[in-house]
Amino acid sequence: MNKPTPAIVTQAGVRRLPRLALWLFCAAYVLPGFIGRAPWKTADMTAFGYMAELAAGTAGWLHPRLLNLAPDIDALLPYWIGAVVMKITPGFVAPDFAVRFVFSLLLALTLVATWYAVYFLARSPRAQPVAFAFGGEAQPADYARAMADGGLLALMACLGMAQLSHETTPALAQLCFTAVSFYALAAMPYRTRGPALGLAIGLPALALSGAPTMAVLLGLGGALVCFLDRHEEHGLTGGETAQHTPARSLAWTGFVLACTLLAAGLAEHLDLWRWRIELPQATWHDWRSLTRLLLWFTWPVWPLALWTLWRWRRQLTSGNFGRHLALALWFVAVALGTTLTTHSADRSLLLALPALATLAAFALPTLSRTVAALIDWFTLLFFTACAIGIWVIWIATQTGVPRQPAANVARLAPGYEPVFSWIALALALVATLTWAWLVKWRAGRHRAAIWKSLVLPAGGVALCWLLMMTLWLPLLEWGRSYVPLVRSVQSAMEADRQPGSPGCVEVYGLNRGQIAAFKYHGNMQLQWARREASCPWLIVDADDQHTLPQDVDMNAWSLRLSLRRRAETNDDVLLYRRIQP
Repeated sequence: MNKPTPAIVTQAGVRRLPRLALWLFCAAYVLPGFIGRAPWKTADMTAFGYMAELAAGTAGWLHPRLLNLAPDIDALLPYWIGAVVMKITPGFVAPDFAVRFVFSLLLALTLVATWYAVYFLARSPRAQPVAFAFGGEAQPADYARAMADGGLLALMACLGMAQLSHETTPALAQLCFTAVSFYALAAMPYRTRGPALGLAIGLPALALSGAPTMAVLLGLGGALVCFLDRHEEHGLTGGETAQHTPARSLAWTGFVLACTLLAAGLAEHLDLWRWRIELPQATWHDWRSLTRLLLWFTWPVWPLALWTLWRWRRQLTSGNFGRHLALALWFVAVALGTTLTTHSADRSLLLALPALATLAAFALPTLSRTVAALIDWFTLLFFTACAIGIWVIWIATQTGVPRQPAANVARLAPGYEPVFSWIALALALVATLTWAWLVKWRAGRHRAAIWKSLVLPAGGVALCWLLMMTLWLPLLEWGRSYVPLVRSVQSAMEADRQPGSPGCVEVYGLNRGQIAAFKYHGNMQLQWARREASCPWLIVDADDQHTLPQDVDMNAWSLRLSLRRRAETNDDVLLYRRIQP
């Protein structure tokens, strides 16, 4: 018998994931990483530097600059958001914390938009499970809710999302507005105001966040899906119906095209179009790097997404249109194409995760018990080992035992002094005990919910991320923050500062992140080094010292500090003092 859908789900299999548990999952994932730290190197600090320049009024709002350097990513909206937040934040709140708080809301909106996108796609007629002869199949609303829970868990389980989604960079804004656009296109057959507002904001905001080409491509593909969907019947239960007619579908197609034209027009008017296409080199090294990125960054959703394409293949090859597959596939295809043709492959691949998580969710009602058990065992062993490793290294830094991990930390982070926090320890213990309870719960054979196979992957990522952002946070601050670098340079300056000397500092060869760090953490007045010295201090990137004599008269400078950080060779700097005439 040819089934119209491979999903065979009973009503018992669509048990609702308790809302409190889901909210705690999301909180444990979103909040760590945004609290208790300084901006990290390099993209995080760089983006914050452009926001600070806009807030201080030293750069134009249409042309952000950091010491006259344009951003690597031609984005405007993320810098505007950060600058506005910094201007309206009270003085007792640290500007970097205020910016991270707002960007944490963007991550939360990404999770919400993905949940609703999966929910409405699961309501599609082609996505519904097989109807049983004597009843007992999953009800559409319950089925869609369970699938949405699974899609959200799949998104949080992606390994590559953890760090990039907790940085205040244009990449997080692009992820958020991609998810919002995805939700809008998914919900169009069932809602009007929400999808219209989401698309009117999502596509233009995505263009203003540095991805105008993606915004246009996603809009065109979305319009095509709406057009092909014009003869599909969409219905809701519980007395609620979807007013989905051919005329309504054509109206949505026109609206999507209008939003796409708006995004393209904004990008054209603000000069955001840039040709950045770089085809991958035909070398084994480049293709191996891309393959590794694809495998680990999107784990564990990519095997499930491939399984979805296989089990639902009849809806792709027989002309039996399924919008739940077509829409997600288009979003994935655009992001993968961008990943293969741009230099920032990881940040481009980040935008594929909401759609990949959606495809992974549609694999859940087709998994056999053997495959589900394999996922559980692999996840249990992998994340338990990771959690144990995090605990062992933390204990080693605090006590010196075991010796080898302590020696490794001392070698990689020279000068680091361990910091103990009872609050961090308590949160880490709670997270670890919760993981143990979650494993015990998952081992119960009576758990029949279709989202159960993604509980351990999502819980494992949340556990390890929370442990790192509590137990390892001081160590990560030492290695990932520019604060130790700036403080070392400041200490050398204060030890040799002469009364009445100018407060400006010349710099040579520093990257954007270092410049932003010295301006924010060091409160220094920076300017590019010139042939004739005008400032008492000169900071030079160690990698550029061989070209320094070509642009600067070194007879006017005396070397006072050579700062070498073995763990971060690209942060080696030289500090010079101007020789008084």
